[in-house]
Amino acid sequence: MHTVQAAVANPFALMMDPESVLAAMAGSERLAHLNRQVFRPLDKPLVAKVNAATAAFDELVDGAADISED
Repeated sequence: MHTVQAAVANPFALMMDPESVLAAMAGSERLAHLNRQVFRPLDKPLVAKVNAATAAFDELVDGAADISED
C-alpha cells in the first residue's frame, strides 16, 4: 500500500503508468464530490454580415497602393 501512495505522490510515475492514474482517480474522494457540467459549443458561430457598400470600400482600400512619406 505504501508503494501505491508513493506512486500517486510522484506525477512522473503517474505519467509512465496509466493504470495507476485510473486507479488513483477512481479512489479519489475529492474527484467524486466535484460538480459535473457538460458545456457544448454553439451550433453555428456568429459571423458578422457585411453589406455590399462596406465590402466594396474594403476591396478599394486593400487594392490601393501604400503611400509612404519620404
